[in-house]
Amino acid sequence: MTGPPDTWPATPPVIAVVGPTGSGKSDLAVSLALEFDGEVINADSMQFYRGMDIGTAKISLAERRGVPHHLLDILDVTEEASVSDFQQQARALIADIHNRGKRAILAGGSGLYVRAALDVLEFPGTDPDIRRRLEAELEAAGPAPLRKQLEDVDPVSAGRLGDARRIIRALEVFELTGRPFSSFMPSREYFQPAVQIGLGVDRELLRERLARRVHTMVDRGLLEEVRRLDVAGLRRGRTAPRALGYAQFLKVLDGDADVEQAAEETIVATRQFARRQLTWFRADPRITWLDWQDPELVAKTAALCGPGLP
Repeated sequence: MTGPPDTWPATPPVIAVVGPTGSGKSDLAVSLALEFDGEVINADSMQFYRGMDIGTAKISLAERRGVPHHLLDILDVTEEASVSDFQQQARALIADIHNRGKRAILAGGSGLYVRAALDVLEFPGTDPDIRRRLEAELEAAGPAPLRKQLEDVDPVSAGRLGDARRIIRALEVFELTGRPFSSFMPSREYFQPAVQIGLGVDRELLRERLARRVHTMVDRGLLEEVRRLDVAGLRRGRTAPRALGYAQFLKVLDGDADVEQAAEETIVATRQFARRQLTWFRADPRITWLDWQDPELVAKTAALCGPGLP
């Protein structure tokens, strides 16, 4: 949001705090909620999962400082996270929070989930029978025939997608809707008034912080957390077992790595993920970037977010 205060909308915008993992999004969101009498909506897809606390750096009750948080601990590890379901839940929560005279603050680094909540973005449905048939074709013949099918009906998506799972999704959408998957790609148009604050980081300091954070997770019992979740069915899930740290420490349980190796692999993967997040968010010109270590960060962010609700 830009311009003087008299140009701000009558209904204050949704606030979104975005940026790479480890940059302090959760802390800033809590401070803004205290400033604006707000409530926080989680937009980190791995923090949806019950029991995945240490490895996702999930904000603790004490760290929430009495601020209500939504969409934490809403799935079992065997369930699949759905960006479409999240969109519906997040928008309903935003409406409810604003209707109660409070301010909705979205916080998280899962870029597509943030855009699902904020942007005009349509999600086509799914069909388990189509999905199973395409997965069977993949199993029988590999990805090449599926890619050729996609090239015939949606060359734009075929040129963008390299992952077999996403190729299957694109073909499923075409069969269901008759429209190419690429036609559902979002434009940068807000669904309702919003302001996005990005936490700009010193990349070398972030690298060091992420390494320390992983070692702290190990000291806090990450391996035991993974062990408990494995018993609860972690490997049966489609989304949860791919989470940073969990995939690496499952290998420790299998005897394929030791704790030190798993920690180092997690550090590397986390740093790579942070770079991808920065690339994603830097591509959005609507985000206002502020220094993550600025002592006036909360005040500067609050000034950009407009007045509270009347």
